Order: sequence, then structure tokens, then C-alpha cells
Amino acid sequence: MAEEKLLTVRDVSVILGVFEKDVLDLAEKGIIPAYKIGGLYLRFKKDQVEQYKKAHHRLHPGSQGKEERVLQDKIHDFFYFNDFYILAMFLIILLGFLVYRGL
Repeated sequence: MAEEKLLTVRDVSVILGVFEKDVLDLAEKGIIPAYKIGGLYLRFKKDQVEQYKKAHHRLHPGSQGKEERVLQDKIHDFFYFNDFYILAMFLIILLGFLVYRGL
């Protein structure tokens, strides 16, 4: 008998269309059953995630209109995760300019 492949937090976030942090919050509150593998990694059963998605969609039928926020969320995530690199780039450019000018 083939074993069912368990889903990761990222897989569930894609299926539900929410952020990974929201998936972790749902698992922590016990809304979506989660399983710990090795005491560290959260995994989810696909059928349980699908059941939650169906129930959640029935409760919030207008929740599919989030397309306009997708770009804004992607930009926010980009700056959130890359702020150090952006700051470092500006400092390197500034130092390069100062060295070039001879100051």
C-alpha cells in the first residue's frame, strides 16, 4: 500500500492562497490538523487541507478577490527579506562615489 505524501507549510500556503505564517498560525490554533516529523517539521494531510479550504470558502465566498493585493504583497516580501542587501548596495555605491571623488 502506497503511503500518502504529506504536504509542507509552503504547499499548504499555495493551496489555500495565504502566507506561510498564516498556515503556521492555523496549525498552532488547531484549526488545520498538523503533524510534526522529527519534532521539527510540520506536515499536513492533503484531504484535511482540502476540507478546510472547502469549509473556509463557504464561509468567505468573496475571498477570491485578492488578486490586486498580490503585487503589493510580493513587493512587501521582497523588501522585507532583502532589506540588508538593498542597504548594503546603497552603502557600496555611496562609498564608491566618495572614493571616486577623492574625499
